[in-house]
Amino acid sequence: MLDETPAPPEPRARHRKLRILALATAVVIALGSAAGFWLYLHLDGNIHTDTAAEQALAQEAAKRPKPAADNAENILLMGSDYRPELGSARSDTVLLIHLSGDGRRAQVINIPRDLMVNIPACPTSGGGYTKAQYAQFNWSFDFGGAACSILTLEQLTGIRIDHHIVLGFDGFAKIIDAIGGVPVTLSTAENDPNVGDFLTAGTHLLNGQQALAYVRAREYVGDGSDTNRMARQQQFMRIVSAKMRSDGVLFDPVRLYRVLDAATSAITADPGLDSLSKLYGLVEQLRAVPAGQVDFRTIPRQPYPVDPNRDVLVQPAADQMFAALRADRPYPASVTGS
Repeated sequence: MLDETPAPPEPRARHRKLRILALATAVVIALGSAAGFWLYLHLDGNIHTDTAAEQALAQEAAKRPKPAADNAENILLMGSDYRPELGSARSDTVLLIHLSGDGRRAQVINIPRDLMVNIPACPTSGGGYTKAQYAQFNWSFDFGGAACSILTLEQLTGIRIDHHIVLGFDGFAKIIDAIGGVPVTLSTAENDPNVGDFLTAGTHLLNGQQALAYVRAREYVGDGSDTNRMARQQQFMRIVSAKMRSDGVLFDPVRLYRVLDAATSAITADPGLDSLSKLYGLVEQLRAVPAGQVDFRTIPRQPYPVDPNRDVLVQPAADQMFAALRADRPYPASVTGS
């Protein structure tokens, strides 16, 4: 009986197949690397550089405070509430992040939008200046953009702002849509026509626009205070964080890319933070802070006697807080508050 077992391939044929397989593998890797590089460039290109603020701040360089002690850094994070129907933009959410020089401590301070402050004359794109006036803090962004908010806060606190990031609220809505919505449960119905927040009592899966209205709602929700709104925003961000972890968004490349695309499209930053690599460096600095060494506070404030819907600083607690940050020290025991 004849042996019908196929003869082993010739060495040359075997080597040819291995070369083809190696070439195919190399092509796949190259294509994957090229795609990854393209995605990186796309996300990196989404981030806008705030050249207008950079120019305005350079113009006011002689009036600005000195940098913080011991290589500490101060970053201002602003949420821009752009209103196309009014042609205006205000910084409704503002956080000052202080990173200690030794990298062992972070202090995060919430700046209430309704805090009454002296807003200085700020440079305009036309070469002039805005009018200096006493008004609520979030008007400074409308008057002169991020630079005016920075100059206002520096004048108020004596703290040098090293970097800033502006997050557009429209991008926030896209992030919520990218993760598939966020669930909230309400004990009572909400109806705030100012921002379009119309929700019945019960559990809702909010899409991006609904979520944006929810976090912006103030006047007709709870006690109508800005403090109440800040608490709602903090609670909502905790829900968003939990949703991203529990739904596996961080481990799903397609969904994670959608979130990153939405997030980077919403970012405008100074030249020191206007790229993925620079933002990643900031994230790494924050991650390196030991657990329990991140201190969240709101500037000590109380109702403005002329208008209880506005706030003014509580002294001397506010000045003691600012002095500690300028000197890169923990707060003294006399500085209390949420």
